[in-house]
Amino acid sequence: MRSARIGLMAVGAGVLVIAGLDLTALGELNPLRRTISEHGLGEQGWIFGVGVGLLAAGSAAIGVSLARRRLAGVFGTLALMAWSLGLFVTASFPKHDWAVGPSLSGSIHRAGSLIAFLSLPVAALVIARPWRHRQRASVLAFAFGAGSVLWVVGIGAMVLLGARAGLAWWQVMPLGLVERGLAVTEVGAVLALGAWAGFSGAGRTGVEATPR
Repeated sequence: MRSARIGLMAVGAGVLVIAGLDLTALGELNPLRRTISEHGLGEQGWIFGVGVGLLAAGSAAIGVSLARRRLAGVFGTLALMAWSLGLFVTASFPKHDWAVGPSLSGSIHRAGSLIAFLSLPVAALVIARPWRHRQRASVLAFAFGAGSVLWVVGIGAMVLLGARAGLAWWQVMPLGLVERGLAVTEVGAVLALGAWAGFSGAGRTGVEATPR
């Protein structure tokens, strides 16, 4: 339970750091079109890295707590750790600076982002599904996981429609707004999982942890 609570604090701190960057850059960065990762470019890039790193570390701590309390199986735990790993990669490698052009760092950053954004919905649904009728926090985690899936499916549909119309994928939607919507939903799932692991009474023993 302690690791989950520490994880929640780390996730909260990471969210505050990234939200603070967004608020202070409103005059320079259009949140409807510019992605969150834009904060990783320039002199304040290290601050963005710290924020995402805190989110990744906190998520990993929550995953460890869920596994220790037998609230998450192997597959769900691996999916949550893949989310954390993807975030660490995203924090460590800046995105493409299109003023300069594509880069190896940007390609790695994109791969990390895809791994993270695709892994979290799987983790939330797989971990929370057996418990969704027993714990309020697990119900929220499952709902946020389902919402994340809807975001991902919607983005995929827009990309396909744009390709048929001959448009690049970043031109078919307000990319910054969509990414922030997906990020808020997925972080909501992480927070719900953390609250469940940190404050729920279920799962303290193997008998209690077995969902019915």
